[in-house]
Amino acid sequence: MSKFVILDTETTGAAEEDRIIQLGFMVLGRPKDPIEVHNEFCTAPLDIKIEAMEVHGITPDMLVGKPVCTQTAAFGRLMELNSGENYMIIHNAKFDLDMLSKEGFENQMQVIDTLRCAKHLFPNAAAHRLQYFRYEMGLYKDEEAEAAKHNIVIKAHDAIGDVLVLKLFVSKLVEAIKNQFPELNPMQKLVELTQTPVMIQTFNFGKHKGKRIADVAREDAGYLAWMQKSMDLDEDMTYTLKQLLS
Repeated sequence: MSKFVILDTETTGAAEEDRIIQLGFMVLGRPKDPIEVHNEFCTAPLDIKIEAMEVHGITPDMLVGKPVCTQTAAFGRLMELNSGENYMIIHNAKFDLDMLSKEGFENQMQVIDTLRCAKHLFPNAAAHRLQYFRYEMGLYKDEEAEAAKHNIVIKAHDAIGDVLVLKLFVSKLVEAIKNQFPELNPMQKLVELTQTPVMIQTFNFGKHKGKRIADVAREDAGYLAWMQKSMDLDEDMTYTLKQLLS
């Protein structure tokens, strides 16, 4: 029977050298099975950056005496679950999977990136951040009752708090799949959407912020060509520019 691992990490920062300092995940199985909750702080081989503390509020004193990530019970359980029959569910999966890879975890699970799925299923949303959907979809109204079931404290940008919000968000994604693709298995469709690049419609940054990218391609194709050569673009923007400039 497949298990669903809903995961988030907090880290020393977001750069190449940064590492995990909090690993949180929930494990769901059959509807009547108890839900596993794993949440541990861990030490890292470098200091937490002030900019990261600003976001998640984890300070060095909170990590005193904690093991390194690979020695936590949470990491050990994650290794046990790491097989192709199970699903890994993350919002912005590449970031967390890259961080886990630095700890020697090479994912074998089927990946559902709820960020990319949200872009496919809710293309007109003003933003696709988890915290945006937390309020836009009213998830906050249900989270305290859900948290009480699992003895979880809800805090924004806390690994296990975000995992619980993500659990509620996944139910909204499944609902959207059932409405748009009623004949398909929802989880398999989410895996498929995760593997499908998104055609981004509108710029949310830069001198053309707010404009349709297709319009900019007609009016200022040189700018898009410059972006391709000069900017570190994510997969979706790379795909979008390639389609429009080909």
